[in-house]
Amino acid sequence: MSPVRRADPFFERESAKYDYPLPSREYIEQVLAERGVPLSFPALVDALDIQGSEVEHFERRLRAMERDGQLLRNRRDAYLLPDKADLIRGRVEGHPDGYGFLVRDDGGPDVFLGPKEMREVLHGDRAIVRIAGQDRRGRPEGKLVEVLERANRRVVGRVLNEHGVLLVVPENRRLAQDILIAPGGKKPEPGQVVTVELVEQPTRYAQPIGRVVEVLGNYADPGMEIEIALRKHELPFDFSPEAVAETRKLPTTVRKKDWAGREDLTALPLVTIDGETAKDFDDAVYCERQGGGYRLIVAIADVSHYVVAGNGLDKDAYERGNSVYFPRRVIPMLPEKLSNGLCSLNPQVERLAMVADMNISGNGAVANYRFYPAVIFSHARLTYTKVAAALYEKDAATRAELEPLLPQLENLDQLFRVLLKARAKRGAIDFETTETRMIFNDNGKIERIVPEVRNDAHRLIEECMLAANVCASDFLAKNEHPALYRIHEGPTPEKLEKLRGFLAEFGLSLGGGDEPRAADYAKLLEKVKDRPDAQLLQTVMLRSLRQAVYSPDNVGHFGLAYEAYTHFTSPIRRYPDLLVHRAIKAVLARSEYHPGDWEDIGLHCSMTERRADEATRDVVAWLKCYFMQDRVGEEFTGSVSAAVPFGLFVALDDIFIEGLVHISELGSDYFNYDETRHALVGQRTGKQFRLSDRVRIQLMRVDMQTTKIDFRLVEGPLLAQEKAEVAQQEKGTQKAVAAVGGKAATKPAATKPAATKPAATKPAATKPAATKPAATKPAAANSKKPVKASAEKVSDKAFAKEMAAEVARLPEAVSSELVVAEVVRQPAAKSARKTKAAAPGAVAEKAPAKAEKAPAKAEKAPAKAEKAPAKAEKAPAKAEKAPAKAEKAPAKAEKAPAKAPAKAPAKATKAASKPAATESAAASKSRKGSRGG
Repeated sequence: MSPVRRADPFFERESAKYDYPLPSREYIEQVLAERGVPLSFPALVDALDIQGSEVEHFERRLRAMERDGQLLRNRRDAYLLPDKADLIRGRVEGHPDGYGFLVRDDGGPDVFLGPKEMREVLHGDRAIVRIAGQDRRGRPEGKLVEVLERANRRVVGRVLNEHGVLLVVPENRRLAQDILIAPGGKKPEPGQVVTVELVEQPTRYAQPIGRVVEVLGNYADPGMEIEIALRKHELPFDFSPEAVAETRKLPTTVRKKDWAGREDLTALPLVTIDGETAKDFDDAVYCERQGGGYRLIVAIADVSHYVVAGNGLDKDAYERGNSVYFPRRVIPMLPEKLSNGLCSLNPQVERLAMVADMNISGNGAVANYRFYPAVIFSHARLTYTKVAAALYEKDAATRAELEPLLPQLENLDQLFRVLLKARAKRGAIDFETTETRMIFNDNGKIERIVPEVRNDAHRLIEECMLAANVCASDFLAKNEHPALYRIHEGPTPEKLEKLRGFLAEFGLSLGGGDEPRAADYAKLLEKVKDRPDAQLLQTVMLRSLRQAVYSPDNVGHFGLAYEAYTHFTSPIRRYPDLLVHRAIKAVLARSEYHPGDWEDIGLHCSMTERRADEATRDVVAWLKCYFMQDRVGEEFTGSVSAAVPFGLFVALDDIFIEGLVHISELGSDYFNYDETRHALVGQRTGKQFRLSDRVRIQLMRVDMQTTKIDFRLVEGPLLAQEKAEVAQQEKGTQKAVAAVGGKAATKPAATKPAATKPAATKPAATKPAATKPAATKPAAANSKKPVKASAEKVSDKAFAKEMAAEVARLPEAVSSELVVAEVVRQPAAKSARKTKAAAPGAVAEKAPAKAEKAPAKAEKAPAKAEKAPAKAEKAPAKAEKAPAKAEKAPAKAEKAPAKAPAKAPAKATKAASKPAATESAAASKSRKGSRGG
């Protein structure tokens, strides 16, 4: 080998992989960078001393580097480095509105791609772009140079017929281009859901073209949402012929030869504890007292005995990465014969297991442990509900049923309490979340949604599994065997800064300085758990953390406060657990397990986990939309679950469904998004909406195609300042409003105060509360509670002007009370003017001492004079009669304003709070009510 070839910095690696090693990719890039100019193929062959027999293989390597975006060829067919030509490679991320972004491989800022550039690519494609400038938001904008790799081979969507042309609209909204259906293939009907195979990718001048290869059925068919999700997210759901054949050869029970090299634990009363609907049982547990501590045995299904590395079952399991749990359907990682049969720790049958046998001290520390293969015999299949009934509810019937197992179950509970204390001392974060379960009818649609109650039996099993997982990671780390760790890093500096800024508004702080620990989070959670805004604070703290992933680099688990953590307890449904089992067996056998590139495997398993989550979310969202589509127009209460620049997401109480209140539905204001405070804040009113705010909304629209639910805000939260203002207004004007407002003073449904001024009037002694009129419901007749609503909503400007003219003719003390009463009562009064107009005359004669109530609806009106306040056109006439009537009662009329200007309106206006049909009795009761407060 020539010195030029031996100068390759990765020569040893290439020699280990190939008998006749070629120059490494890194070395090729290095040579091109050193030359500083594009090189033709012959020039590269000379520069790297490629022999004649190697030319063909070398050319293949260059083509592979081109495909991966490491090299480019210019128009002169010379090779160059993209970085040298200011070119950027990455993955395209589409947006439903037609534009997109290039997510750069080098981690730099995303590059904006306009609709014109996106015509040539689809979501997921890999491409190279050149920076062409900046968009209107100041982001780098790119121009497409080359498409490196196409990501979409098959697409699922609905068939549309547009002017005789059949199109497929992709279910994945990030694929913004409709697909033309090519001749041939299956013949779908418009509206059906199909899978198309792309025969032509999009170009600058043409749409993508596809051939229908599968007709799934109609959109609303039972289970269609799952079929769509499987294809949309490219979830493998059919096992390969090799895997099927291997499964067929497997036995149905444990054979005698399988006992070789295993310990016999069949006499030990191990039990499984799972949910009521579980079918695959990964783990069984047993606990006994041992001196001052405990012996905990966690037996895990030995999947690695049946799924051999590299065989068909293993390849399928790797491709799937994990089982996917949809409502009413599971896509298993392993065939059912294994997942629900041979590997599942079913009761009363022998099963192969890998055992974590741990000795735990009285303070919750693991004193020692060992791993070994065994044969077990599960003595019972228990549920969380049954265990909780026996241990915590002390249900006599359940305890009698489980009497033989009670001693070890009580030992498990005692150990659980010890482990909980150790968890708290360790400082692990414990976020409280609500999980839900869908109850389906016979047609496969949601009948109701109920919260999944998490009892101490759940936590008991969780602590046992955590202990086993920690021992597994410690075992592999001590023996220096590579493995996939479950890592969870702390908050990024940017997220930490935003969190501290948010907490400062509440007078709170997070300890730990620039590098807080889990214990700092746990301490703060404990401090705020009893606050009314605890849910808000917990949500923001949770969102400051990063997502847990799989990686061979052990950086610890921040949330659980472990220095090393891995997944060992679920090999039936998680591929990383299966790898950990194989690694432990390799250490026990004094060998080493090499599945391939551990880092690539970790990235793949993290991707399949996210893929499963996204597919499940899609299915749940569709089912929830289907559930809500018949409830349009109904009102609900809920909490703000997210504040975003375009509105609020609200999670509804009881039914646990989330929808959007668009920013245009929040009121007559411009709302700005405050990312630090997780809030939308009005520029003019100062009104703000933030996480966990309680709101009342109305369901406006359900879009089954996009699985979106839209709400309209009916009633929102109050500002602290508004609440203080309203309280002050109520304190100063409560009696006047109750006396003058009568019927209309009742609080209507869905009201809120707004800091707005009433219609133009003379200055009042007390600033009236702004009001929001009730659109349809009249106020209750006998309520004395002043209404709080928004004067912004008053639309009858003519009526407001008439009132202003009328008030201007009256004494100031009278007009101030009239303004308060009239703004409060206007909606109800307007709708009832004609029916109430006949009563004032008769009532006025019986209450001459309070005559001024008739024209002004304020101080001295008789019992029913205020019944016609809305007929502003009659007010001037009544105002002229008022002095004459007032002269008939000189004593009271003169004393009232002089001695008690505040009490007079309260006494007088209460006389008008009952219907005119019972005038004298109503007046008497109103006066009595006024005295009684």
